[in-house]
Amino acid sequence: MSFTPPRSPYDKVGGIVFFGRLIDKIRLHLAGKLPDTYNLGESNWYFFDARCTRFLGVTFADLVARVKRGGSDETLLRWCFRHGRKPSDEEIDIWNTFMMKRGLEDAVSDGVEEGKRLAGLKRRKDIRTFFELIDAEEGRR
Repeated sequence: MSFTPPRSPYDKVGGIVFFGRLIDKIRLHLAGKLPDTYNLGESNWYFFDARCTRFLGVTFADLVARVKRGGSDETLLRWCFRHGRKPSDEEIDIWNTFMMKRGLEDAVSDGVEEGKRLAGLKRRKDIRTFFELIDAEEGRR
């Protein structure tokens, strides 16, 4: 069985990075197609899935239950806004900037380097953030 990875974390839904990737990962998991090597859920405070649900003010479990019922990405985001919170444009800009730069000379930079080592990408000097690492691992960069 071939595996199509979730979309790039850079892709936006409603102007928000990562949310579409999270929805893809949930859908793949529900279909039994998400490899065990993918982080999913709220297993650690710095994982992006947990950060995204906290940013939107919904629980991961409630989002999974809503995804099970179906709907477009935009419908699911509107559900988050109604059942959690709707960030302002400024908050979304801050979120996007933070997420796109996560791992770049910050408290988790070592994690990017470890991820590169595990993926056989240690020599890639162009990979400096987690988003860049994810795209490289999935063949987008």
